[in-house]
Amino acid sequence: MLLFAASLAVLYIILSQVDPAEIRAAFRSATGAQLAMAGMLTAASYALLSGYDLLALRQLRARMRYRIVALGSFTSYAISFTLGFPPLTAGTVRYWIYAPRGLSAGKVASLTLIAGVTFILGMATVLSAALLFRADAMAELNHLAPKLNMLIGGAGLAALAGYLTWVGVERRAIRMQRWRLELPTLPVSLAQLALGIGDMLAASGVLYVLLPPGHGIAFETFAAVYAFAAMLGMASHAPGGVGVFEATFLLAFSRLPYEGLLGSLLLFRVVYYLIPFVLALLLLGAMEIASRLRAYRARIERDATDEQEG
Repeated sequence: MLLFAASLAVLYIILSQVDPAEIRAAFRSATGAQLAMAGMLTAASYALLSGYDLLALRQLRARMRYRIVALGSFTSYAISFTLGFPPLTAGTVRYWIYAPRGLSAGKVASLTLIAGVTFILGMATVLSAALLFRADAMAELNHLAPKLNMLIGGAGLAALAGYLTWVGVERRAIRMQRWRLELPTLPVSLAQLALGIGDMLAASGVLYVLLPPGHGIAFETFAAVYAFAAMLGMASHAPGGVGVFEATFLLAFSRLPYEGLLGSLLLFRVVYYLIPFVLALLLLGAMEIASRLRAYRARIERDATDEQEG
């Protein structure tokens, strides 16, 4: 309930600081096709995110209906993306939804960690591949020598290959006092990698399609900058990486018109973060109200039965 109250407070702060005129201007500058494509890519990204939870549940040998997994995944990511501190915020939302279905607090914590690994694998792969195979284009953005970019990208992909080899040789586990987490096996890790890359490409595609026309930026390069900006946003622990995320793009693509890029970033915040965040709060509120009503009806029926038996 504290998390829900904090979410409402953050939503109020966001809405009070947003200038409606700026949002209207950003929407007017985007075409209907751009907005439709951004909406579809947002839906695809959140659908792929539900795969994170499915894979984690499979690793934990827990069964759950997909509609419950989709609800838990969507609400946890939509809220944690906006509030920040995913281990706490996403874990709390998942516990809220999964615990009544028989998932213990320890397994919810393990699920949140495994899902986080999937997210990191996707970002690291996209960024490393771009540094290795688009070294010249990345050099124009990070001002490093192309050979150094290739070295960093190659080292990143080598580290990923090393991790996959490490978990593929035998079962691996992390121990912290009494808590033990069995790491995903090679097949599950490969599925994590594919899901993470797909989600990262879909999420970066949302912002890419909202860019002003004629920008001339290759999608592979743009996706790499998106992954880097997302990593910096996570490291900052700022809610939704706000400020850090935007500053990274404004610096990386300083040659683009400032107003157009800023408008695209604002639209991205609305489409990918704000709308799912509000929808997640509505879904959680509706779920809690429905749960309370069911419990109330069950209590009334039980009391009526007791009276009849008495």
